[in-house]
Amino acid sequence: MDYFNDPELNGKYLGTITKDFATVSDTLSEASAQIRKRDISQYPIFVFAKQEVPLGGLLVNADEMQLEWHVFASYLELFVQQGIVSAEGVEAFQSTYKDPNEFCCLFVLDEEFTNFVFVPYPED
Repeated sequence: MDYFNDPELNGKYLGTITKDFATVSDTLSEASAQIRKRDISQYPIFVFAKQEVPLGGLLVNADEMQLEWHVFASYLELFVQQGIVSAEGVEAFQSTYKDPNEFCCLFVLDEEFTNFVFVPYPED
């Protein structure tokens, strides 16, 4: 699996993801800080999915906020436990993981597209 921003992330996804991300970025930034501060993980991952998925805890319910994507809070170690990131892939993932104070690591999960994407938090 490729851990870099993928050119396949076409306008169809980028538009709706970016729109929803702008709405929830403060929530994700705070959750990321808490995950790291509480020593749960230094590698928070936020799962963007259109339906319920067993990948972490539901952080943002799309239906309640009139969004297209539900957001689940997760992290690297859980992705390894669940076999999404292989044990051999951990080092590569960590080396490509961007500064979590500046970038949000999203795992976009949809029928046609599944990948990691790093999205910069909006400047205040």
